[in-house]
Amino acid sequence: MKIATFNINGIKARINALTDWLAETQPDVALLQEIKTVDEGFPRQHFEDMGYNVETHGMKSFNGVAILSKLPLEDVTRGLPGDDSDEQARWIEATVMGDQHAVRLCGLYLPNGNPRPGPKFDYKLAWMERMYTRAQKLMADEMPAMMAGDYNIIPQAIDAARPEAWREDALFHPDSRAAYRRILNLGFTEAFRTRNPAPEQYSFWDYQAGAWNKNDGIRIDHLLLTPQAADLLKDCQIDKEYRGREKPSDHVPVWVELAA
Repeated sequence: MKIATFNINGIKARINALTDWLAETQPDVALLQEIKTVDEGFPRQHFEDMGYNVETHGMKSFNGVAILSKLPLEDVTRGLPGDDSDEQARWIEATVMGDQHAVRLCGLYLPNGNPRPGPKFDYKLAWMERMYTRAQKLMADEMPAMMAGDYNIIPQAIDAARPEAWREDALFHPDSRAAYRRILNLGFTEAFRTRNPAPEQYSFWDYQAGAWNKNDGIRIDHLLLTPQAADLLKDCQIDKEYRGREKPSDHVPVWVELAA
């Protein structure tokens, strides 16, 4: 089972890039972030015609997450529990039915948190506290599960080409990284670093200042696996080349292969 996360930075602007990637790499499941549309505006039929089941949790102009799956999806839920007043579309869950195992998938778009300090950074940390509570429940359920998406977290200095440039940024701030480690330390496996310990491997390059050509990137798109999912891990890689395509997202897909 090949499962990918991809922040597409707007479905309307990126539909061709997304279509090409799906056709060329054939993931079984794609967890999308920043679809930037209400549910009714998502081109559902287009992806259904490609063989995907489509589930979305969108909002006008900002944020928004979706699941595209060639495999059956069950028990779809929308929104991160813990704050009924939170209207931002940043979390979607479903159980995907593989040949050998069912896997609970949580697709997420974690808040950026800038500018810091301020209410946006406070919202990021509060959101991560809610995520911690949900992560505890996933661990307690003892089934294969994954929390995957754009975390807007640079976990370590190795995950940035120029870590010094991010010292004061919410993505690399000690409080953000501590909240991320707290979730990880529940017993999750960070799939990419498990398979790829080398430096200079990134999933995001800014559109400005020639970042892509300089490989001035950061790694902020992560896939965290429960022990039961980690036992099924076969591989995890970044589809870096798609950043160099026409009209790309500023992120690229990251995928895992599970023996599920």
